[in-house]
Amino acid sequence: MKKIVLISGATSGIGEATARILAQKDYGLILCGRRADRLSTLEAQLKLQTKVLTLNFDITNQGDVEAAVAQLPKEWRNIEVLINNAGNAHGLGPFQEGSLNDWETMIDLNVKGLLYLTKAILPLMLPQNKGHIINIGSVAGIQPYPNGNVYCASKAAVHSFTQCLRMDLHTKGIKVSEIKPGMVETEFSLVRFKGDEQRAQRVYEGYEPLRPQDVADLIAYMLEAPAHVNLADVLIFPAAQAASGMVHKTL
Repeated sequence: MKKIVLISGATSGIGEATARILAQKDYGLILCGRRADRLSTLEAQLKLQTKVLTLNFDITNQGDVEAAVAQLPKEWRNIEVLINNAGNAHGLGPFQEGSLNDWETMIDLNVKGLLYLTKAILPLMLPQNKGHIINIGSVAGIQPYPNGNVYCASKAAVHSFTQCLRMDLHTKGIKVSEIKPGMVETEFSLVRFKGDEQRAQRVYEGYEPLRPQDVADLIAYMLEAPAHVNLADVLIFPAAQAASGMVHKTL
């Protein structure tokens, strides 16, 4: 087993794809998520390749995060990699028509949940004087778009926090990186549009979007780069995308 990696939001999309790729590369995996059935299925599949531990908790609940980390078995506490992947968008429309519940969900998940988990894991990393934290942000964090308002703001917070955390930890042997994907075909749009499958599918029509595996491949490359190399800030687009909201579609 190379290193122990903790992945939040591991039950779908980029998190699941990352777990599958890292399992092939013999990383020990702590997989976190709220959907216990998906965690169990993923664990059963990946434990044939590597050691796997699953943690079923709500990342937006500080107490749940702290309890989950505190209860880690001794053999799983030597965490060297934290991948803060959990996050979502909820709703798309003008701010003045927005839902307070949607705003709170995005801020709780995209910002506060990331902070809670990072705060809980760092005491396990710091004594080792090594480690790597990878935050999954978004192009929306640096290139806001119409009707994105609170989602874009939450990802801008991730971008700023990542830069500050890198400065705070740069003498501690811990690398801090951010990946900012463009259009990736996951459950993202289905969640954003409240389960409207037709509307969600239209987001990815007329061009070839990124796949979760594309981002997972990048994460694996980051982790296997030489010790003196940190891909600190990476923007990844499908070839058809030039900027946030600027996608060349053939339809």
